[in-house]
Amino acid sequence: MHSLLKYAAALLSIMALCSCATVKKPEKIETTAPKQVVSPAVAAEQKEQYKGLKRKVAIARFSNETKYGQSFFLDDNNDRIGKQAVDILSNKLMETEKFVLLERADLDKIQKELGIGDAAPLKNMADYLIVGSITEFGRKETGDVGLFSRTKKQVAYAKVHIRLIDVYTGEVIYSEAGEGEAFSEAGSIMGFGARTGYDSAINDKAIDAAITDLASNLIENLMNKPWRSYILSHEEGMYIMGGGASQGIKVGDQFDVIAEGKKVKNPQTNTMITLPGKKVAAIKVLQTSGSTPADEISFCQLTSGDLSAWNASKDYSPLFIQATAR
Repeated sequence: MHSLLKYAAALLSIMALCSCATVKKPEKIETTAPKQVVSPAVAAEQKEQYKGLKRKVAIARFSNETKYGQSFFLDDNNDRIGKQAVDILSNKLMETEKFVLLERADLDKIQKELGIGDAAPLKNMADYLIVGSITEFGRKETGDVGLFSRTKKQVAYAKVHIRLIDVYTGEVIYSEAGEGEAFSEAGSIMGFGARTGYDSAINDKAIDAAITDLASNLIENLMNKPWRSYILSHEEGMYIMGGGASQGIKVGDQFDVIAEGKKVKNPQTNTMITLPGKKVAAIKVLQTSGSTPADEISFCQLTSGDLSAWNASKDYSPLFIQATAR
């Protein structure tokens, strides 16, 4: 009888250990998303502070197009999750220090504040617009029940799509999709341990993971697009160019002045397209002025070429400025 009791106790101990093995660290939140593969050369570049010209970018909107969980996704303006996605993407773009990020999501609040102080409305056009949406969102719960243990796993999944638009042409020049997943897990052994209710934190983690999945390719494509500026006027022998220090423009920088190509209609798409431009002059920055992207200008000297035809008409709209090819 004594041996039988020992055998039973040993059997119960083994069963308890097996049950314990199914329980992981309580309340653990993790995200799972494809890792971005970065070459050693790009990784080394990311560690250094960016010193080049910065593109002006604005996030026009980021909306929630799903029907899941509308009760907790909506705020007074009917799109809490969309605003959250704007904040996440904005932060990732700002971290690179490669862009001048212009506010669009809360532009109405900025204009209202300017109106209180009788200030002029904010007028600062972006070069590229980002339009995005949450296209898929879902949750599920799974569990594992052992003899003496119980686990509960909550999983959130999100998928996002973005489009990159060239403001000057209105053309969609790039699109990308990203997806991400996050989960939290808690468990108990013989009634002891963590017990969790609905975990809303993993919703945020899943959206963050989905945006992270596409952010690297989006940034790379933005940097591949040409930097541009424009001649605003010609005063006292100097050309005044839009942009200054916040865009990475420095005294001594040289730029090409390009005359836009002829606009022709493409019969296949029934749209107007602009033919490649022609370099007509080169300018050199002598001085920068202003404190924000909205009021910064640069004073430039003509170093080669001829702009007399545009000086006579005082119409510089057919011209644009781009970085000198190296």
